[in-house]
Amino acid sequence: MPKLSLHPDRLFPADPTTRAIARELYAQVAGLPIVSPHGHTDPEWFATNAPWSNATELLLAPDHYLFRMLYSQGIDLDALAVPRSGGVFPDTDPRDAWRTFAANWHLFRGTPSSMWLNHVFSEVFGIDVALDAGSADHIYDAIGAALATPAFRPRALFERFNIELLATTEGAADDLAHHKAIQTSGWSGRVVTTYRPDSVIDPEHDSFSRDMARFAQLSGEDVSTWHGYLAAHRKRRADFRALGATATDHGFLTPRTANLSRVECEALFGKVMGGKASADEAELFRAQMLTEMARMSLEDGMTMQIHPGATRNHNARLFASHGRDKGADIPRGTEYVEALRPMLDLFGNEPDLTVILFTLDETTYARELAPLAGHYPCLRLGPAWWFHDSPEGMRRFREMTTETAGFYNTVGFNDDTRAFLSIPARHDVARRIDCGFLARLVAEHRLADWEAAELAHELTVGLVRKAYGLQAPVREAVPA
Repeated sequence: MPKLSLHPDRLFPADPTTRAIARELYAQVAGLPIVSPHGHTDPEWFATNAPWSNATELLLAPDHYLFRMLYSQGIDLDALAVPRSGGVFPDTDPRDAWRTFAANWHLFRGTPSSMWLNHVFSEVFGIDVALDAGSADHIYDAIGAALATPAFRPRALFERFNIELLATTEGAADDLAHHKAIQTSGWSGRVVTTYRPDSVIDPEHDSFSRDMARFAQLSGEDVSTWHGYLAAHRKRRADFRALGATATDHGFLTPRTANLSRVECEALFGKVMGGKASADEAELFRAQMLTEMARMSLEDGMTMQIHPGATRNHNARLFASHGRDKGADIPRGTEYVEALRPMLDLFGNEPDLTVILFTLDETTYARELAPLAGHYPCLRLGPAWWFHDSPEGMRRFREMTTETAGFYNTVGFNDDTRAFLSIPARHDVARRIDCGFLARLVAEHRLADWEAAELAHELTVGLVRKAYGLQAPVREAVPA
């Protein structure tokens, strides 16, 4: 079986002088804790601390980065044990699914998924052979044996990974039972929630009617009126904050905002609740609600994240059979300057509001996003996201935003993942890329070495804590 090894200089610049600087910077931040303020891991893992059963359940079936590539090569999701709509699992043996995955592992050469999963194999499980058809059973069994031990329970891995904070994402219609269980369990790990109200804001969401009913029940408000609907959001936000939330998240197709009068809002809301809103009116309602969410964030201090630009569930047949989040979300062009103007006219100059902007449209980095964040006090730039969460994507982000927005109008790194065991790998990649970028600035005499050391620390933990209102641990060492 071919050997697996991780080179200590992976992702560092090829130039020897710059590489040496990057090594030195990385050594100062490699051991810092992981701050993960935005992600999609399952809070039930940490509430119950139950063991995972096998490699397929843990690493393959939940990870759309993996199965979307396999699907593109004609491999059916049922063959990979990916659950269908409603959480119904196909009658596929997990070992067979893993063998199919292993036989096609070559498809991931050069991709971030290859880096992340090889890190998991080597650093988390101590596996020293490369994945392929010949090693599939060996690796499957090695992972299974490890998962059966207490050291590989969710909470033990959380502590081993040196995670300072992990945020999950729940909807406005979620009862937060798992987070309540975590909070009362006596465990010291900090797992918090994030308020994602999309399904009760987007009239075109497939769960809108069902979730609105649950939203009313959980909030105790009459959500059939505009006043009651806004009050319900405030109550649910307070519920989330009580369980540690410091942020909200909004993932509509566009970042369009609006500033309608109360009379206009009430009339539009009436159409939405009556099921009579046109597509344009549904878009206007989402736009107004982004402004309302910013207003509420200014009131309660929650950081607001806007993740636009993904055409969700582009594959209609796959959506019908398997539901959401199955690798069929496709990026599209996104405009920010005029889209955000109504909200910025109201709140853009508020230093007590933090709105973090993400994009899947890299053409906007230098033209729109960096200039906006480099001016408005409320705006910050989120890191390279989703399809650009890669070494090249991270480098492009720094190259296209730093000259206009600087480093301090960005917010460090967040992994935005459902794949829990890949979190250390993803953060390690970000630290290596940032240290390489800083090393180049030092080598070109654009930064002093001590400035680069301070920035490496800020990009790793400092900026993310500030952006999400998190407290640094006592006595954490800061580069001299």
